[in-house]
Amino acid sequence: GVPFGLALFYSVSDVTVGSTEMRFVGLKHFRELLDTPKFLQALKNTLLFAVVSQCLVLILANILAQALLHEFRGKWVVRCLLLLPWVAPISLGSIGWLWIFDSIYSPLNWTLQALGLLGPHTRIMWLGKPELALGCVIVVHVWRLLPLATVIQLAGLSSIPQEIHEAAAVDGAGFWRRHFQITLPLVAPIMSVAVLFGFVFAFTDMIVIYVLTRGGPYNSTQVLASLAFFTGIDGGDLGEGAAISLFLFPFLVAIAMLMLRLARRTEVA
Repeated sequence: GVPFGLALFYSVSDVTVGSTEMRFVGLKHFRELLDTPKFLQALKNTLLFAVVSQCLVLILANILAQALLHEFRGKWVVRCLLLLPWVAPISLGSIGWLWIFDSIYSPLNWTLQALGLLGPHTRIMWLGKPELALGCVIVVHVWRLLPLATVIQLAGLSSIPQEIHEAAAVDGAGFWRRHFQITLPLVAPIMSVAVLFGFVFAFTDMIVIYVLTRGGPYNSTQVLASLAFFTGIDGGDLGEGAAISLFLFPFLVAIAMLMLRLARRTEVA
């Protein structure tokens, strides 16, 4: 709790790196941030980054969990490969994605050229164009969080008694009806845990963005976590950096309370 308390104290002061003086400024940093275009762009990117990535993670994790629930040859190999993005160091994985998205040596560009979808001398600047850079960052973030969400949903699916599905099948319920009326309601509490962890990671993590784009180009991939780092550490303005990092804290607390309350009500029901 000491770092968090220190961040709260810094956010209402004018503390800077290399200075021994510190004055209380109240909510000055928070008011000024609301009038800063760079901060508003980072806030918009953060919300878009979190919502889109979590929607993709939930959908893909549900599909993978449904597939891994059945027995097939080589299932343990697939599970090991699925967990690699989560157990491997994210900095190492991000460097690998950095080369995948490289404008000159990108295997994506080479594949598109081999398929005839790009000209022989045409290269896509995956991380150099604002409209593509944010999408690439979201893809890497989904790749990173997908294993955790899949394992959580797989645990939820495994806990559902098979007799429920068998009884529904006898009554004539098809796959989609069983999935939406039986499976999803029963795994909703554990899915809410995956969503909660996903939102926390999306709002607070900056490793992927730091390695791939450093917030560029033109702040198109800048999120609050990276902006707080560049402002407070690289820029030396610890007070403003702390204010940026704490800006969404009430929002995160509200999400956590809502998710846990929904999960508890579902379990009681």
